[in-house]
Amino acid sequence: MGKVLALIEPGKIEFKDYKDEDLNAKEVRVKTLYSGISAGTELTSYRGFNPHLNKSWNSDLRIFEEKENEMSSYPITNWGYEEVGEVIEVGSEVDRVEIGETVYGTWGHRTTAVLAEDFAADHRLPETADPIYGIFSHIGSIGLNAILDADIHVGETAAVFGQGVPGQIVTQLAKLNGARVIALDLNPERLKTAKKMGADIVLNPAEVEAAKEIKKLTAGRGADVSIEISGSLKALHQAIKATAYSGKTIASGFFAGSSQGLNLGEEFHHNRIQLICSQISGVRPELSYRWDRLRLNQTIMELQQSKKIDLKGLITQIEGFKDAEKLFKKLDQKPKDALQTVLKFD
Repeated sequence: MGKVLALIEPGKIEFKDYKDEDLNAKEVRVKTLYSGISAGTELTSYRGFNPHLNKSWNSDLRIFEEKENEMSSYPITNWGYEEVGEVIEVGSEVDRVEIGETVYGTWGHRTTAVLAEDFAADHRLPETADPIYGIFSHIGSIGLNAILDADIHVGETAAVFGQGVPGQIVTQLAKLNGARVIALDLNPERLKTAKKMGADIVLNPAEVEAAKEIKKLTAGRGADVSIEISGSLKALHQAIKATAYSGKTIASGFFAGSSQGLNLGEEFHHNRIQLICSQISGVRPELSYRWDRLRLNQTIMELQQSKKIDLKGLITQIEGFKDAEKLFKKLDQKPKDALQTVLKFD
């Protein structure tokens, strides 16, 4: 029997047992080693205001629709997307994966998972890699996708609004891409981390008028590209305001709720700003023939392994899987005290 962390209702989680299914000939079973917690998207589910809880996603039309009935979305057992595990069993026809290898992916906060052989083979960590790196494959890909959408050129200024885990990753990648990086956050500790991770300038919008300061730092031009990755609509407004005339603002954060705080009749309209959504289900159309989700995943793992970026340094807390409830409550009540939090499985 396995155990999965289930969200029973907003703010309430429980462990539920499940029966390990038999393997098909071309499948493998992994035992979870670590599962990261997303303090952004996952907390919208934990707090009860993720749109998937209250509406239905029509995958054919790609629109949200009102639910046809009042059936509850709870319990939720398929949440969590930062996992890494060890192969403990292989199907009778598996020849690309061996027992003992380390595989990363997205299978939720559960003790085991069954994966297709090809998926497992494509998502292996090198033998020399610390297994905990694997939790960053998805969240790192979100950051890398934002960088691809931003299309940063050497010598440009990139302003990164939000220095949570994805923002810290974007800051490092923008720097690696040749930009002068201005990192912004309301949390002084996160700004210290961003500075350590390579940001050229850090700004706290509680202490300075962020957009105006960015304009001053760029001889009045503004950031060549601004990336909003906190999920705050007020921050998105400031990102638009800070962007150079006819420049790009990348909206990569997960925005939940109404659009209060985003005033499109101001700088967005008068400065011809290109507002681009960056979302992990797809890459820029002109890149789609050579970039896909797998390449994003593998690239992030390679960048960490070669020490061109530091992901492990973003981990602030590791707790046992049995202490998941305590960790979620802490993230909900004191989100500013943590960056990447991790559940460790026995």
